[in-house]
Amino acid sequence: MNKDTALVIMAAGIGSRFGGGIKQLEPVGLNGEIIMDFSIHDAIEAGFNKIVFIIRHDIEEVFREVIGNRIEKLCAELGVSVSYAFQDMNAVPEGVTVPGGRRKPWGTGQAILSCKGIVDCPFIVINADDYYGKKGFKKVHDYLEASEDPSDYCMAGFVIKNTLSDNGAVTRGVCRMNAEGYLTDVDETSNIIKVLGNAEGDFGVEADGIGIDPESLVSMNMWGLKPELIDLLEDGFKEFFAVTPADRIEKAEFLLPMFIDGLIKSGRAAVKVLDTDDRWFGVTYKEDKPVVVESIRRLISEGVYREDLFSDLK
Repeated sequence: MNKDTALVIMAAGIGSRFGGGIKQLEPVGLNGEIIMDFSIHDAIEAGFNKIVFIIRHDIEEVFREVIGNRIEKLCAELGVSVSYAFQDMNAVPEGVTVPGGRRKPWGTGQAILSCKGIVDCPFIVINADDYYGKKGFKKVHDYLEASEDPSDYCMAGFVIKNTLSDNGAVTRGVCRMNAEGYLTDVDETSNIIKVLGNAEGDFGVEADGIGIDPESLVSMNMWGLKPELIDLLEDGFKEFFAVTPADRIEKAEFLLPMFIDGLIKSGRAAVKVLDTDDRWFGVTYKEDKPVVVESIRRLISEGVYREDLFSDLK
């Protein structure tokens, strides 16, 4: 019998670089679909049978209008459950005071912690505004189905040259692995840009003037995790507040990749890197949207998706 497995979508981001508005809800498909629709399709196709949206209370109404109600109806027909978790800036450990200047929740680690009591099975984590392609969902799902160890995780590793924006710098977690393909380090690297080469279509990759191998694997926050991690995050969140200096806490973030990196280094978790050559795209900047729209059209014309997106699942 197949295990229950959940798709957890982190959709609580404010999207400040997008220039206002809720970038996760921007229509990009032929019928007004948003990027999340394609991830949900690919996850259900891969075998995931639960969906959990992580959102904020202040976007709940518009979120349900744009996607939530529609996906709930679809999933009811497919035997897939839908739940909501709410990431709240004020949901902090007992004894912690939220700084008066804080304006947003505490990062991706807190986002997954908000799923406590909701997620009770192996799960995949993704960003709401990233398109990942089908291969990562299938590889992560199959790994989670086969794995019994509660400290055995996995991660889809994307080739860095396939994850860049033409419209500005991006931040990526550059991965280092051992000979067995297990993650040893995640180097969170900012200001990553394309550097045009001499030949047409040729480009290199740099961060702050330092070259990066274009074939390097990076984390795009597509993790395959176990429910036991959520309890570890609860303790980690308390430690985060205990060790972060008072003059930095107002803008500090409790980040999932950094927490997992700590588990690896302390021998409390192992993360298998599952490589995928699918091309990522997403809406980091407003100027990215036309590229995403065109990419979706191309995938439909190539037969990767139907014009009526979910019709092949029914």
